[in-house]
Amino acid sequence: MGSLRDLSRADLQRLAEGLQTGKLVPTYAESSVGRYVGASSRDVAAAELRRLHTLGVPPQHIALTARLLAEEREASQAIRDRIDLVWTGPEVAGSRSRDSATVARELLGRAKRSVLLASYVIDPNSEKARALLGSLAQQMDANPDLLVRLFINVARPWLNGVPDDRDDELLVAEAAVQVRHVWPGERLPQVFYDPRALARGHGPRACLHAKVFIVDGERALVTSANLTEAAHERNIEAGVLIDDADVAASLERQFMSLVDAGLLVAMPGMG
Repeated sequence: MGSLRDLSRADLQRLAEGLQTGKLVPTYAESSVGRYVGASSRDVAAAELRRLHTLGVPPQHIALTARLLAEEREASQAIRDRIDLVWTGPEVAGSRSRDSATVARELLGRAKRSVLLASYVIDPNSEKARALLGSLAQQMDANPDLLVRLFINVARPWLNGVPDDRDDELLVAEAAVQVRHVWPGERLPQVFYDPRALARGHGPRACLHAKVFIVDGERALVTSANLTEAAHERNIEAGVLIDDADVAASLERQFMSLVDAGLLVAMPGMG
């Protein structure tokens, strides 16, 4: 059935209709088949239909197969329609990607109930951070029911292989001051971090490196781009925008399950 699989969904549906109604007779001449499929597919489809007829496959069975192939094609297209490539960087001819900054602004601008943001860093420049997060901050200030959770990396500084010896609490408090400095609104988000990034030794250290936007538990952007102006405007970054509530909700649960298990910790003094 390989050559039938190559037909378009519309051709498969028309072919199934012709076979089902008996209007396409089992001689399967090219001229007859051409009334149901495109000209470029006519000869190959006719040859395949004659081959199946020689094998004793009834028209009704071929029609059923064509309909199943058409339904498979439709389902596959629906999945592709829910996924967009998101890109920062130089564009090339024929590119079908969407701009990272534009997608981020659209996503955050539509938030009604909740936003989950994960980023290794936030832009330390308050004006650049405002360009990225200003619309979300305005919505938070206007809508007290909008829940925003921010997951960032809070790491112990190292210099020449030697860790900063200050207590974890001081480093976290320092990070909180920075978030407050760059956050462009009155209401602050809830902020979470991975305490393993504060480890003094080499062994258990890890970092929160994910870059994710999840809006209202329905749409998710998974990207290499941090919440920085460079990542959204100048670097080469790639991601996918997924318009699927099941995937978005599952990804959100992944983060929140780590919070519930105490593996990611709330930053004191935040929203």
